[in-house]
Amino acid sequence: MRLLLDTHLVLWWEDNHPKLPPSVRNLVLEQSEAVFVSRASLWEMAIKISLKRLRVGLPKFIQNVEMQGFEWLDIRNEHLLAVSTLPIFDDHKDPFDRLLVAQSLTEPLILLSCDDKLARYGATVRIV
Repeated sequence: MRLLLDTHLVLWWEDNHPKLPPSVRNLVLEQSEAVFVSRASLWEMAIKISLKRLRVGLPKFIQNVEMQGFEWLDIRNEHLLAVSTLPIFDDHKDPFDRLLVAQSLTEPLILLSCDDKLARYGATVRIV
C-alpha cells in the first residue's frame, strides 16, 4: 500500500503526538510499501509559520521526513489539473487539502487524514 500523509498526520508523526491515531502508526510501519509527504504540506506549513499559526523548524522537519524513510511528493501539472475536476463543497474549500486529494487520485495513493470532510472525495481517501 502506498500512503500519502496529510499535513496534520505528518506533523503528529514527527512529534510522536498523542493525537496520532494508532491505526496510522500501524499502516505506516506494518502495511505500507511507501509513505509520501507532499510538498503541498511543506508549503502549507511555511504559510502557517509566517502567519504565526504554527511553530516548526522547517529545515529540521525536512531532514526528519527523509530520515523516517518517507518520500517527498512533488507537485506536478497532472496534480494541478486534477484539482480543477474536484467538486467544491460549501463547508470545505481548503486548497491544500484539495491538492492532496488530487495527488492521491492521480498517483494513485491512499491519502490518510483525520478530516471527515475529505471522505466525500472518494476511494483514495481513508479517514483514520
